[in-house]
Amino acid sequence: MGAPLIVQGLSISAGANTLVDNLSFSVQPGEVLALIGESGSGKTTTALALMGYARHGCRISAGRVQIGDTDVLVLDAPRQRALRGRTVSYIAQSAAASFNPSRTIMDQVIEPTVIHGLCKRAEAEARAVQLFRELALPDPETIGDRYPHQVSGGQLQRLMAAMALIGDPELVILDEPTTALDVTTQIEVLRAFRRVVRDRRATAVYVSHDLAVVAQMADHILVLRDGKMRELNATGQILSAPEDDYTKCLLAAARPVPRASAKAANDDPELLLHVQQLSAGYGPVDAQGRPATPILQDIDLKLHRGQAIGVIGESGSGKTTLARAVAGLIKPSHGSVLFRGHELKPTLQQRDRDELRRIQIVFQMADTALNPSQTIERILARPLQFYKGLRGEPLKRRIRELLDLVKLPQTVAGRLPGGLSGGQKQRVNLARALAADPDLILCDEVTSALDTVVAAAVLELLAELRRELGVSYLFISHDLHTVRAVCDEIVVMQHGRKLAQVARRDYERGPHHPYYELLARSVPELRQGWLDDMDRTAAGAT
Repeated sequence: MGAPLIVQGLSISAGANTLVDNLSFSVQPGEVLALIGESGSGKTTTALALMGYARHGCRISAGRVQIGDTDVLVLDAPRQRALRGRTVSYIAQSAAASFNPSRTIMDQVIEPTVIHGLCKRAEAEARAVQLFRELALPDPETIGDRYPHQVSGGQLQRLMAAMALIGDPELVILDEPTTALDVTTQIEVLRAFRRVVRDRRATAVYVSHDLAVVAQMADHILVLRDGKMRELNATGQILSAPEDDYTKCLLAAARPVPRASAKAANDDPELLLHVQQLSAGYGPVDAQGRPATPILQDIDLKLHRGQAIGVIGESGSGKTTLARAVAGLIKPSHGSVLFRGHELKPTLQQRDRDELRRIQIVFQMADTALNPSQTIERILARPLQFYKGLRGEPLKRRIRELLDLVKLPQTVAGRLPGGLSGGQKQRVNLARALAADPDLILCDEVTSALDTVVAAAVLELLAELRRELGVSYLFISHDLHTVRAVCDEIVVMQHGRKLAQVARRDYERGPHHPYYELLARSVPELRQGWLDDMDRTAAGAT
């Protein structure tokens, strides 16, 4: 059973900068309040403060946080630690990063009961198994015996929820708990979270940038921007009649719209990329050249100059492996990749400089793709020096042009990646690819880690570059709406195989492959009741 949450005048600062400015709101037991806004709006900073926690370099400078009868911010450090995991619990975005890979799942799920001395181990394990059932996990009696790497991402996210709920907390904080999941897994996790919160009448705060997800989970929505509250209202009111201009902007960006008209293959007859019977995998190869862990199986694909083709599928379907094989980052075990009519060598080391220049890849996580110790100017200079031989003023001029091209201010050049937002870093990632003047850019989930407003801006930029520069894209994603917005055709993959290829003119008319239809149905719609409708449909089908 939850307890009322009351927040009054909450302010959080980092040095002279105010990160959260005078926030006030309340949540009643059995209710879910969503905190939404762009990256850097203060969502997670606010959520952590509900536990009395401020990240390194930050401090809670004013305000009151009350959970039931407990005034969180007046507690000393030991009592705040005692509060966490017992009175208030936290479900983080990345379960994979939150579990210890060397300990069994059961040991970690019951850890809060051990830390807080809530019950004996046998009772804690019984509680855990009951939670596994409530969260619709497979093999609830034995899944706790596994290690984190032995379950899927969606299962691990639900197991993290079990860890958070096992102490019967009065407040549960869910911080982007489905962002890293593919769409079909996301539905399962959302169902489980919502059911458990309702059945236990927990008080919940749900942090997200995805309004469609929030529409299924939240009773009320608090819209944040630059640490300030822009709007607080019932979910239905926010979705149907938002009052603040920024809220309207978030709603407009929540669903991508088509940004580039299809460029038919006969508009330009050049076949740019031709993938033939491509198979690839990981690990040692046997005598026949087959990898220990096969991923791709006999993939065929054609992409013409100026075209954008999307590749969709769940996690593990082989999307990224396909991009890595085309880029030469992984050696195919069978088949070939033809580019501009010539067969490419299987690995980067074997390709010549011009082949390397013409195919560039933009990775999903800009944080790990950019060297944190080098300035943006240095990062962009390297491909210009390597491929173009630029030095001195021509080099600096081209760097300025690239920053203009991706709509970044010139002042960014002297900064390190750590000083940029997620969207800015992804634009630098794109500028680095464009520095080579490529014919083809492999975009691997380039917007999945971005909030909706920033993601919409990046998609608009990709479409604009395609129109102006004639660059082609192989666009990998698990979000069908995003792919439909930027691509002429969609390739559907499952278990390493190509199941179907759908042209833009056929996006809205079927029939399509059942798996394509499943992916299309699994993307949350921007309306309340969508998840209930999905549940009723699933119940009617059984």
